[in-house]
Amino acid sequence: MNKKLDQQAADNIRALAVAMVEKANSGHPGGPMGGADFMHILYSEFFNYDPSDMEWPFRDRFFMDAGHLSTLMYAQYYLLGNYSKEDVSNFRQWGSITPGHPEVDVKRGIENTSGPLGQGHTMGVGAAIATKFLAARFGDWINHKVYGFISDGGIQEEISQGAGRIAGHLGLSNFIMFFDSNDIQLSTSTDEVTTEDTAMKYEAWGWKVVTIDGHDHDAIRKALKDANNETEKPTLIIGKTIMGKGCVTSNGDMYEGHCELHGKPIGATGADYHKTLENLGADAEKPFDIFSDVEAFYRDLIVEKTKQAAAKKAEIAAWKQDNTELADKLDFFLSGKLPELDFASIEHKAGLATRAASSNVLAYLAENVENMIVSSADLSNSDKTDGFLKKTSALQKGDFSGSFLQAGVAELTMACIANGIALHGGVIPVVATFFVFSDYMKPAIRLSAIQELPVKYVWTHDAFRVGEDGPTHQPIEQEAQIRLLEKMQNHSHKQSFLALRPADSAETSVAWKMALENTDTPSGLILSRQGIKDVPAEGSRYEAALTAEKGGYLVKEVENPDIVLVANGSEVSTLIAAAEILEADHNLKVSIASVISEGLFKQQPKDYQNSVIPKNKPLFGLTAGLPVNLEGLVGDAGKVFGLEHFGYSAPASVLDDKFGFTGEKVSKEVLAYLQTK
Repeated sequence: MNKKLDQQAADNIRALAVAMVEKANSGHPGGPMGGADFMHILYSEFFNYDPSDMEWPFRDRFFMDAGHLSTLMYAQYYLLGNYSKEDVSNFRQWGSITPGHPEVDVKRGIENTSGPLGQGHTMGVGAAIATKFLAARFGDWINHKVYGFISDGGIQEEISQGAGRIAGHLGLSNFIMFFDSNDIQLSTSTDEVTTEDTAMKYEAWGWKVVTIDGHDHDAIRKALKDANNETEKPTLIIGKTIMGKGCVTSNGDMYEGHCELHGKPIGATGADYHKTLENLGADAEKPFDIFSDVEAFYRDLIVEKTKQAAAKKAEIAAWKQDNTELADKLDFFLSGKLPELDFASIEHKAGLATRAASSNVLAYLAENVENMIVSSADLSNSDKTDGFLKKTSALQKGDFSGSFLQAGVAELTMACIANGIALHGGVIPVVATFFVFSDYMKPAIRLSAIQELPVKYVWTHDAFRVGEDGPTHQPIEQEAQIRLLEKMQNHSHKQSFLALRPADSAETSVAWKMALENTDTPSGLILSRQGIKDVPAEGSRYEAALTAEKGGYLVKEVENPDIVLVANGSEVSTLIAAAEILEADHNLKVSIASVISEGLFKQQPKDYQNSVIPKNKPLFGLTAGLPVNLEGLVGDAGKVFGLEHFGYSAPASVLDDKFGFTGEKVSKEVLAYLQTK
């Protein structure tokens, strides 16, 4: 312990944060200046990782919630050698690896893309769940910690309730969170927006809570030591800090704790940039230099951290030698690979709802994929994830031998936890709810796509056929929203999301196959509440449905058709009923395309696309959602029959008739369209 060195290191972090924001003329300097003491003590004395192997699976993990404090992370990791002087001096610039908010970059220590406030620490909860899940299967030697860092804004975001409740309920003693409590927000002081007792709130959720002076290094040490020794509860360390700690005016007077220090360069506030750097011990002419004593300390620290990791790796190697079968299984989990799965063997009764077919698949997966956690937002008996639950048990405090997470009514929290599970690695996350409630999940779905995480979303009750529950529960516009992500590329230049709406039970099995084999991006299965007549097929319907892996295919094909009908999901069976009328009563030749994923279909060669949906033929699309769902497939010359209004409360069969979604009424729409050609 060297109090002078510790203070120098914290001040160095402060100076670097100030310099980054000032040079970029953009950013948030005040918060990083307040959190610098905690970061230095955490990383120098408690954080276990291997500087020579940043992706080591059994490292401690740090999840930043307050992404606007990115300079705090970049400065700390610069001291640790993960960034260069050029990197930190190019903060927020085009092509730099130091963006305004942290983006996943594990090789440099960034575990998560922070996103909107509240999601960062909730992903940390997911990582802590994954750790407990693996420890239950392979031993208590899997004991790495997950640290979170949260601000007043993250505490206030509603998602913090779900994260706090679940972490406390599950007793995530491996999750330790620092709350940088500086009483200042971007536009106000906290007392203008809240009077809640944060400590009491988290204690009520089952957390261990300690409040300290966030600038007292000994207090930080004790809090972190106690948190690391805690075996029953997650820990919240409330660090009372000062916004803009160390800022001074041009005449040297202290200028700390002011709201304006939060969100703009300090040179644009009442503080003075050069005087503040000097007050922190930095050279204002060389603001991105590491102090010489701090540089020497961290150089030695990196060597020591590497040695400590090597000792842990030796312990793991000895365990693997004594437990070869378990070791092979663990390595397989961490590889991200799937076991051999026989989806063709999954049996479905005729005419099932696709949610029921999904239940059959999940029951099979429960017995064949050991590293999967399925979660439901208090709907397992309705979204039919209970097919999985019946083969396992729910995660509980002190018992993570099961594989099902009962998230309660918290769709956003559940989805965000799944992102954290995926970020941790070794575990496949699946989350389920009604499709209309995907509205509550959108911020996390978006971060799944941005972070390129293979989370599996299961959305049931996919259309107005929810029926009596009425317009609030009938998804009309949701498919259009989700499919927008199929039209967006991620930073790897791939389709950022795979949305799959299967036409029947066989396609549901194929959709699950596609989702599980998609390890590069998130996938969503959009499933029906009501039973669906199976698509006719010569021979094996499953074998025919495998062509859905191209995103779309012909479920009914005739030579030189008069018209091609296009749909996905349950509307495919409606088109089959309409085609029977068109052929029998009007002597028309009809082909039908099932396009389970427009994004994937449009990645196929043009010749294949044209063989399924020929542009030189009349094209008619049917969708239970907005017409835009299919307009990109049938083109301007085609016709899409869909809904452009919210639903109503009535039995599903009545709504089908009233809205025109019967074989007879659709056939009339097709005939009317053909008369315009």
